[in-house]
Amino acid sequence: MSKKGIHKWASGQLSQTEKIGQLFMPAAFINDTEVEIQKLERLITEHNIGGICFFHSRASAATNYEGKKEVIYYKDSFDTLKQLISRYQKAAKYPLLIAIDAEWGLAMRIENTPQYPYAITLGAIQDNDDLIFEVGQNIARDCKAAGIHWNLAPVADINNNPDNPVIGYRSFGENKDSVLEKTMAFIKGSQSEGVLTSIKHFPGHGDTATDSHLGLPLINKSKQELLENELYPFQKLIDEGVDSVMVGHLSVPSLAHGTPIPSSISKDIIKGLLREEMGFEGLVISDALNMHAVSKNYPKQGELEWLAFDAGNDILCFAEHPKEGIETILENATPDQIQESFERIWKLKKRVFSIHETSSSPNLESSVGLNTRLAKKSLTLLKGTESKIREFSAANFLGIEISRSTDNLFFELIGKGKEFDYSTFPKFERVDDTKLITAKKNILLALFPPQIKPTNKFGLSKEELEFINEMIATENTILYVFGNPYVLNHIDSENANAVVMVYQDFKVFQEVAAQHFLGNLESKGNLPITHKEFQK
Repeated sequence: MSKKGIHKWASGQLSQTEKIGQLFMPAAFINDTEVEIQKLERLITEHNIGGICFFHSRASAATNYEGKKEVIYYKDSFDTLKQLISRYQKAAKYPLLIAIDAEWGLAMRIENTPQYPYAITLGAIQDNDDLIFEVGQNIARDCKAAGIHWNLAPVADINNNPDNPVIGYRSFGENKDSVLEKTMAFIKGSQSEGVLTSIKHFPGHGDTATDSHLGLPLINKSKQELLENELYPFQKLIDEGVDSVMVGHLSVPSLAHGTPIPSSISKDIIKGLLREEMGFEGLVISDALNMHAVSKNYPKQGELEWLAFDAGNDILCFAEHPKEGIETILENATPDQIQESFERIWKLKKRVFSIHETSSSPNLESSVGLNTRLAKKSLTLLKGTESKIREFSAANFLGIEISRSTDNLFFELIGKGKEFDYSTFPKFERVDDTKLITAKKNILLALFPPQIKPTNKFGLSKEELEFINEMIATENTILYVFGNPYVLNHIDSENANAVVMVYQDFKVFQEVAAQHFLGNLESKGNLPITHKEFQK
């Protein structure tokens, strides 16, 4: 990159069309065909594209994934990613800003790379933001190892809707102060490695029941309500100084003079609220412009790109029509408009490239040690006591796993310190009376919900939920949950002997849960969401 380092180029050398090209950040797909790769190379070269945002594959992009297109996984995606970044950089006249969504690590987009816990798991950790700092730091190092400059994270949304289909587990929780503290810790960790971040999804995607990849969410709250809650973390983070803000596709009439216009193309929300009222002077990036919340309403190529830019976005993420967008912006925008956004982008590029050109590319970080510490600090005892669980584990009990996987380790690990019978549902559609008598009706339930999103009750069948609730109602049951805590809304846990949230199904989380059950460590976490049965 040194031969085309950005410091060698004065901003005044770029033509107006080249400056507009710098606003565009189309999608790049790690597992694209050679034909598609060459097509993107030509786009970069011919239109002086400013950056690219990497996704795994066209089938796994969110607007397609919900359509159940087949997603093919490849073990060598990380090496492919590095090779593609090198190719695309060579195609660019001016160095490209490389971005990716790595909220819980590169594993969000790239298989066989380090994965860290979802934000909701980190939200359970109490008074230990140094661990969140380390998460941001480790993810940033992995980004640098790939050649990525910009992590489009963290999520600063306050998730206060249990049915939210798209944020939920991606949020640190529903307490605005906790969300602020953990978001800031993540950002500082990333900044320590020179990797850019972007807080999202302004003005707040937490209280929605619609996935903006598929439709336009409506938020009917007053401006004062939003200022006191949803906008609170954004304002505090802006005051602290953040690299960029990503604007979501949300209809918030109270912020747009009563109109239902999407926030991503609203001058009132971006130029008015974000810029003028909240004082943000940094880079504004749109959420992906291919998302159906906006894309389906603007079929004319280039129109959406122009509207998003005119509303105040500096970078147009996942713009599907760069050529037409550049032409439309050139035709309609004032020179001052173009220059203002261009200068923000150029300033950020100079900063990030000065860091990345002088720093070495590290290897991928090992996530095991940090994830073990995170597991210990997040494990949450929601009901019962540590002593009750110890008494239970010392007695005879029967283990039953509700899972679609065959390689969970929880019971196997417990079995190293305690002899007991265990099996999986539906093998225990009706628990054998003899085994129940032997176990003295003590049932250890391990729940691994099939999916992290709340749709269709987290993928749990009616029979599975009925079985769980029957066991809790009729037997002496302890429940360990390895998944999204919102699944508890579908479980009648009132009569449970104890309920423990483990949050993740990673091997180290299962190891920590097993040690907890055996009485070798105590829980430290606190539920980051509201649940009527588990309020302290």
